Amino acid sequence: MSRLWSRLGARTAAVALLSVGVIGGFQLGDDRDQGQRVPDQQVALQTAPVLSSARERVTEYQTKLRDAAVAEAVKERKRREEATAASRKSAREAAVKVADAKKKAAAAAAAASKPYDGPIPSSCAEFTGNRQTGCALMLEAGFGIDQFPCLDKLFTKESGWNHKAENRSSGAYGIPQALPGSKMGSVADDWRTNPATQIKWGLGYIEGRYGTPCKAWAVMQAKGWY
Repeated sequence: MSRLWSRLGARTAAVALLSVGVIGGFQLGDDRDQGQRVPDQQVALQTAPVLSSARERVTEYQTKLRDAAVAEAVKERKRREEATAASRKSAREAAVKVADAKKKAAAAAAAASKPYDGPIPSSCAEFTGNRQTGCALMLEAGFGIDQFPCLDKLFTKESGWNHKAENRSSGAYGIPQALPGSKMGSVADDWRTNPATQIKWGLGYIEGRYGTPCKAWAVMQAKGWY
């Protein structure tokens, strides 16, 4: 009986000790947990402002980067638009120049082919004096009657068909205003006084340099000389 009680007492004491140990362990663990959490909370409280400031700096830096990227994109777009506008302007100016050149070339070609749009004489009998002589010599040289209005305008502008016309400043002389007048001596020695000699020389000069009286007149209109 005493042994039984002794065993029961030992078991009860062991269970009690075990219970105390478990409870003590829980309490110790709880104390340890509390001991660890308190410093963590303090650290969190201390580092929170630092982390917040760092996040703000990062956000501010990212915002600046975005703003800089946007500004650069705007500048680049503006540069491209300006370059495109300049290119288009240059292309338009080039196109205008080409068009003007074509117009001038067409006008020159038209003037060269038929710079005179007035009436064409039916014959040289319509003229008198040096004009009549010039018309006849022109036909003799192989030009058509339709060229005479151009020859008439050319020699009228140069000398008024005056075979004694002289430009004292330059030395040009005669109906075609040969420069110098002595060039007409290649036709005949009477170049100073003979209208026919002067006209023949003038027709030869026109044919050799321009082809026809009308082409020579076109040059005269464009440049003021032929």
